[in-house]
Order: sequence, then structure tokens, then C-alpha cells
Amino acid sequence: MDLNSASTVVLQVLTQATSQDTAVLKPAEEQLKQWETQPGFYSVLLNIFTNHTLDINVRWLAVLYFKNGIDRYWRRVAPHALSEEEKSTLRAGLITNFNEPINQIATQIAVLIAKVARLDCPRQWPELIPTLIESVKVQDDLRQHRALLTFYHVTKTLASKRLAADRKLFYDLASGIYSFACSLWNHHTDTFLQQVSSGNEAAVLSSLERTLLSLKVLRKLTVNGFVEPHKNMEVMGFLHGIFERLKQFLECSRSIGTDNVCRDRLEKTIILFTKVLLDFLDQHPFSFTPLIQRSLEFSVSYVFTEVGEGVTFERFIVQCMNLIKMIVKNYAYKPSKNFEDSSPETLEAHKIKMTFFTYPTLTEICRRLVSHYFLLTEEELTMWEEDPEGFTVEETGGDSWKYSLRPCTEVLFIDIFHEYNQTLTPVLLEMMQTLQGPTNVEDMNALLIKDAVYNAVGLAAYELFDSVDFDQWFKNQLLPELQVIHNRYKPLRRRVIWLIGQWISVKFKSDLRPMLYEAICNLLQDQDLVVRIETATTLKLTVDDFEFRTDQFLPYLETVFTLLFQLLQQVTECDTKMHVLHVLSCVIERVNMQIRPYVGCLVQYLPLLWKQSEEHNMLRCAILTTLIHLVQDTCFLYLSSSLFYFLFLMEPINASGILQKGLGADSKNLYPFLLPVIQLSTDVSQPPHVYLLEDGLELWLVTLENSPCITPELLRIFQNMSPLLELSSESLRTCFKIINGYIFLSSTEFLQTYAVGLCQSFCELLNEITTEGQVQVLKVVENALKVNPVLSPQMFQPILPCVFRGIIEGERYPVVMSTYLGVMGRVLLQNTSFFSSLLNEMAHKFNQEMDQLLGNMIEMWVDRMDNITQPERRKLSALALLSLLPSDNSVIQDKFCGIINISVEGLHDVMTEDPETGTYKDCMLMSHLEEPKVTEDEEPPTEQDKRKKMLALKDPVHTVSLQQFIYEKLKAQQELLGEQGFQSLMETVDTEIVTQLQEFLQGF
Repeated sequence: MDLNSASTVVLQVLTQATSQDTAVLKPAEEQLKQWETQPGFYSVLLNIFTNHTLDINVRWLAVLYFKNGIDRYWRRVAPHALSEEEKSTLRAGLITNFNEPINQIATQIAVLIAKVARLDCPRQWPELIPTLIESVKVQDDLRQHRALLTFYHVTKTLASKRLAADRKLFYDLASGIYSFACSLWNHHTDTFLQQVSSGNEAAVLSSLERTLLSLKVLRKLTVNGFVEPHKNMEVMGFLHGIFERLKQFLECSRSIGTDNVCRDRLEKTIILFTKVLLDFLDQHPFSFTPLIQRSLEFSVSYVFTEVGEGVTFERFIVQCMNLIKMIVKNYAYKPSKNFEDSSPETLEAHKIKMTFFTYPTLTEICRRLVSHYFLLTEEELTMWEEDPEGFTVEETGGDSWKYSLRPCTEVLFIDIFHEYNQTLTPVLLEMMQTLQGPTNVEDMNALLIKDAVYNAVGLAAYELFDSVDFDQWFKNQLLPELQVIHNRYKPLRRRVIWLIGQWISVKFKSDLRPMLYEAICNLLQDQDLVVRIETATTLKLTVDDFEFRTDQFLPYLETVFTLLFQLLQQVTECDTKMHVLHVLSCVIERVNMQIRPYVGCLVQYLPLLWKQSEEHNMLRCAILTTLIHLVQDTCFLYLSSSLFYFLFLMEPINASGILQKGLGADSKNLYPFLLPVIQLSTDVSQPPHVYLLEDGLELWLVTLENSPCITPELLRIFQNMSPLLELSSESLRTCFKIINGYIFLSSTEFLQTYAVGLCQSFCELLNEITTEGQVQVLKVVENALKVNPVLSPQMFQPILPCVFRGIIEGERYPVVMSTYLGVMGRVLLQNTSFFSSLLNEMAHKFNQEMDQLLGNMIEMWVDRMDNITQPERRKLSALALLSLLPSDNSVIQDKFCGIINISVEGLHDVMTEDPETGTYKDCMLMSHLEEPKVTEDEEPPTEQDKRKKMLALKDPVHTVSLQQFIYEKLKAQQELLGEQGFQSLMETVDTEIVTQLQEFLQGF
């Protein structure tokens, strides 16, 4: 591409690509895409974005195309890779001038230079770092800033490389430029501090920006540039100097007000200082040991004493608290129980910690955390009034403690209390003692202090286990406080019910739970929404506890469920509705069938909520979870068509009463709400499936398991299954369970509709998935053969030759071989004609006689019988091979000994001796008379459980006595061959096996 002629053309197309008119934009984008692989294209782009006279949007687009091209075509091995000559020209052009006037474009240029540096520096681009160092020394402000910006991005990128060779190169780079980086940072920092009082905001902001960039460079070099940084005097000198610099910058914040243009940059610089310390502590805990004392002194003084008043701000306090927390909790600083086993470095760090955290220091930290940082702020109380649901969605969990003040203070309190509980427990107990009895509702400060202390007691629940008689405290102090209904007392009502939730799994007598349930019922009717939501949370913790007893909860169930449902309707935010739904789901799950009379209102409301939550997929996940529990625990599928009409199409009615009358297996199953939900959730062509698929599949499965019969709608949603099987995701196991559910529910209708496509999917899966996955596929086929032995072999015919071949060739994985034999055993035992046609087909493929192939199969079957571990399959194998008798076929007679061996093994597996009569009985036989009793603690059988029971009553494994079957087959063989011929056949069997067989067949 000739640069002169090409520049005009490319410039024109780039201009068109910035157009808002799609008719102009689309062709231009296509043309640029075609040019991406043309030699010289990136040289043209470089000329365009470095030409400051051109339109900013065009230059911006040129930079982006150049940057994306580095990712795609800069590596030597990339398709259409740039030539070495062009890359050399581009590298030189990128660092010729650092004079880009537009900030956004300058940042993009710095990033793309860093991308090239990641691939080429220092081997192919040794001049980059020296050029940057020279450029940051120039007096021109713009060039200096742009070079410093590039220097930072290059350092950041090179520091992120993790291969050993790359790390070595960065160590060498850091050693070579660290002195310069330090002097550069000191220079810019001193310049800023001198100018800050001048009143020239532009000059102050400019020098502060350079201070920030140079500090960013130093951060990467310090944290990532040295193996043992404590041995480098300059590194440790810089780190020690941070504390003094921090004090200087914090003092500057007094003179730079919140409305000053420099304020934001100043706070970012202060935070960056703390990030250097935190990163260094994280990466080099032992190198940080000399800094522990000073870090703790600095952080504690600014956060927990008057020193920080007027200069600290929230983000800085969070960083200081995180520094204290990381030192307190650092495992590198914790000696072993046996001190002699600890390293000297650990013992030194531990000693420094113990010296600092004296009783007065710990006491002051604890008191300040509780009495100052735990107090609800004016902003929080205002939010409570104006946005109660937003107030309840607390920013907890995950890494929120790293960035937000309240979770940060609470996590710090937990860690310090855990580490120094013997010192701090008496302090907290003393604070509790001073707050006995009710608090004056007019004294808001006293109410907030009690709230803070109760918060501390809840957070330290596990540590206070032996020190607090919580049961007595609950009865004498907490319960009465819950009964104070004054509006100003609501912070304490909310805090007390939260506190009980924290202690419920730690120390709470079972006998007191009815009193708690009574209190929960009252608080779910509280005037304040925040109190009601917090009460619902504690209810979930109570119900979900290990010691929960349904009998204690049942008297309150109707009230609780009704009030929770009302709360679900009252709240408006997606997160809150999700939370209340999870509480409802938990209650449904724990009380099981007892919830039946009360779920009508919820069933009525969920379709409306589903419709309203179209844009909120996480809320829909919560709805799916609730539906799963409803289907599992209430069998609400059994609703008459008229009931569904009322529930979902008409005005709200007393659904609870109708639901009771509508329950029953005789009702026709309709799914006007449920099935569309499953359809949407499991349709991989719909975007919501990313969020809903897992729960949607679970709902699909429990729906099938609890359905008394198939419906066209339920059958139709199976169309979603083929794309799901193609995904081969972690959901495959659930998919197989769903397929089994359809087979058990209505095998004939299901197989006639979907078997062809399903068999094709299975054939593809068997070639792609793991051994365990292959077994799951074959188990589905085995179930189909068990349920429908006439139709299934024809439907899954393409898979069976693979199974046959696996047996003949002696599949090496025992679990796969066992499944192969199970599948073939079903075909041989229950569909002899199909087995014959399959044997004929395989004989042609193996180019063998049918009898010879059959003999080989029997021989392998006998040889690999030990691969089968399930008694049912072992009995099936014996029945299947015995079904070949009686026979005058010489091959079968030749394998007679092996068949008898397997049969006797099967007898050993299934026969149990009656101690009274001394006779043997097949323990696998089942009858219609056997109805196992379901205890109160056991879940009642699902409809699928009942179907499996009925299937077992038709299964030869459970209906045919192996003992009698052997006797009949041997007798028939004897009649076929005559006494002498049969005796000759029996002589081929080991005498010990014959003796065991005779013992089992006594009485026949």
C-alpha cells in the first residue's frame, strides 16, 4: 500500500466510519475490516492519528483500529502478521514525539505503546525505556506529561507478565531505573508541595498530575520489581518515606477544599500511597516487617485518635483500616502453636504486633469502633426514611470491606476481636452491662449507642459463646425491647431481631423458639418496613437452623406465611422481592407438605410477579427456586382446569381454600403458568437462559417427577432438549434425569415423538464426552429398554451396534462394560427377535458366522462378569444368558459351563436363607402387597417414585425367581438332549459349582 495515495483513501473511509448514518457507516466498517490485513495499513493509521490538524473523531478511530490490530496481527505467529520491517517503522514512529494535545487520544496511544512493549520490549525494542526516560526529563510540560503517562502504562503492562523469563527481565528493568523513578517522584512531589500555597490552580493541578503518575510507576516497580525488596535500601527508603509524604498531603487537604479542582486528584494520590503499602504487604509480608510498627502507629492515630480530625476522608479511613486488618490477620505473622516450629521472620513480626497491641490500645480501638464507627449516620437514617428497601440491601459479603466503610469497620472488629478475644471480651461485656433495661425513646444518641453495642455483640457471637448467657438475656432484656412499639425505637427493634438471628445457630435453647416465633409474628406486622424485612431475614436463619423443629413452628405457620406473602407484595425493589422469596422458599422447604393449605395466595401471585420481572433475571431465578419448592413440597401441580382458570386468569379469590379441594391425583394436570416458565428458562436461543437455565432445568425435572400423566404441552417443551445436549455443559446430568423422567412418564408417546432426534444427539455425545458421561447416556437407553422393551430397541437401534462392539472388543473401563452388558442383557432377555436381527447385522460387520459371534460375546460376558457390581444387573445377566436355553446349538452348549457359572454367581448375589425353614428365597422379588410405610420424617413418594415401583412389578429382575428360572431352563435342556446328553453337558461344569447349584435348587 503506497502511503501517499493510501492516506487520502483511508482518511476518507475513516471519516465515513465516524458517521451517524448507518448507510454510510456500515460500508466503511467493512472496507476497514478488509484493509486490516493489508501491508502498510497501520503505517497509514499512524500517520493519521499523529496528524493533529485532522478531526478528533477520525484520529480517535484510527488509534482504536491500530490498538486492535496489535492484538490480532503483531505476534509473529498470528495469521496475516505484520512484517518485521513495518513493525520496526511503527515502533520508531510511536515514540518520535510525545506531544498529543487531546487527553483521551494520548491515553490510547500510551496503552497501545504498552501493548507493543509487552510483546517486543526489551529484545526487539531496547530503545523504548531510554527514550521514555529522556522524554520525562524535558522542560516542555505537554511532552513531559505524555511521556510520563506512557512510562506508567508500559511499566504497568510489563509488571503484569508472569512467566519466569519475563519476571527476570522486569527485575532487571526495575533495578536499572528505580533510582531514576524515585528521584523523578521526589522532584514532582516537592514541586507540588511548593506550588500548593501559590494559588495557581492550573500549575498545582499539573504538578499533582505528574506526582500521581510518577507514584503509579514507583508502585509497580516497588511491588513487582524485586524478589527480596527489603534488601534494597532505596526501596525501603521510599516505603519509609511514604508516611511522611502522607502526612504532608493530608495537611494539604486542609487548605484544598472539597470544591477545589485539585481535591479529587489529591485524594487519589493519598489513596495511592496507601495502595502501595497494602500491595507491598500482600506480595512481600516478610519484607514488610520493618514497616509494621510505623504502619500501625500511623493508621491507628489517624483513624482512632483526634489526629485525623479535619484531614481524613472515608476512602482513606477504609484503606487505613484494611492495613490494620491485613497486619492483624496475616498468616505469615502468626506463629505455630509450638513457637519453636515458627520461622524467625514470623516470630519477629509477631513480637512487633504484640508490642503494639497493648491493652490500652486494643481497648481504645474497640471502643472507638463501636461508639463511633458503628453508629448509624445521619445519611443512613435519612436513607432509612426515604428509601427503606435501599437501606436494607446492605453492601456486605465478597470484597465490599475493601471499599465501603461500614463493612470495613465490621470486618476489622471481627478480626481484632477474634485475635485478641481474651482482652476485648471484658470490654464488650462492660459495654453491655451499662445498657441494661429499656432506653429512653427521646434520647436518640443513647438509642444509637445501644444499637452499635448490640451490633458488636452480634458480630462477636462465636467469640462470646462462653461469656454471655444469651437465653437469659433474650428473655429478660431482648424480648421486652422488641415489644416497645414507639416509632423512635425502631432502630433497636431492627437491631435486636438481627442480633437474635446472629445467635440462633450459636447458642439458643430450643424451648425458647416458640417465644421467638411469637415475636417474629408481631414484628412482621411492624409499622416500619425495614424492621419487617430484617425480621424476615432472622426468620430464614431460624428456620434454616440445624435445630429447627417443625412441630414447634406449625402453630405459627399460617400467620407467618400470610405475613411474608403480604411483605412480598408490599416491597417494590427487585433485590428485596428476591430476598423475601428466598425466605418463603426456605419455609416451604422446611415444613414440607404442611404448607399445602397456605400456598394458594402465592401460587396466584407468582405469575404476575414473573411478568413484572421481565427485566430482572435474578428475581426470576428466585421465582424459579420458589416454584421448585412448591412443586416438590406441595404437589400444587394437581389443580383442576377450573382452579387454574380462577388462579391465573380471574380476579384474586380465596385460592387457599380452593387449593385444598383441588389437590388430588385424579385432577387433570394443567400448566398454564409453569410450562411457559420452563420453556423460556431452558430455551438456549433466548438471552435469559444464561441466568435461568440451571433453576429452569431443576423445575422441569421436579415437574416431571410430580406429574401423574403426560400432556401435549409437557411433551412439547422437550423440543428444548436437543440444543441443551449440544451444549455439553455441567447441566448434562440434569438433562439425563429429565429424559429419564419422560421415559418413566410416557415412554411410548415420548419415544415415538422424540427418539430419532434423541438417538442422534446421543450418538454425537458418545463420541465427545467423558467415560462418566457415556455411562449416563447408556443408562438412559437402559431405562428405555426396561420400560418399553418392544419399542425402545428399534428407536435406539443406531446405538446398539456400538454397545455390541464394545462387549466383543472387551471395553477396558469396567463401569462402561457393566453398562454395555446391562443394555445388551435387556435386549437379549426381553426382545429376542430384535437381538437375533442385531446379531445378524453385527455378524456381517465382523465378517463372522452368527453362532461364532454369539459364542465370542458369551465368552466375553462370562469373562467380564466381575465388572458388574450392581446386584440387579448381575441377576439380569444370569437371566439373559439363561434365556438362550434350551438350545441344541453347539456354540451355546460349548458355553454352557460359563452360563451356569454366571447363574450360580447370581444365586449367591440374590438368594437369602430363611433361618426357620432352611430354604432359599430370591430377595429381589417384589409383589403388589409390599407397600412401605412412610414415616412423618420421610418425604412422601413422588409420582415418579410410584411409576418406578409399578415398573419394578413388571421387570423380570423383580418378578422372575432366578432359582425357579434356572430350574426350568435346566429341565427344558434335559428334555431336549435326553438324560445322557444332559449329563454330558453338566460334566463340563466344575463339580464345586454343581454342588452349590444343587444346594440352591433343593425342593425343586
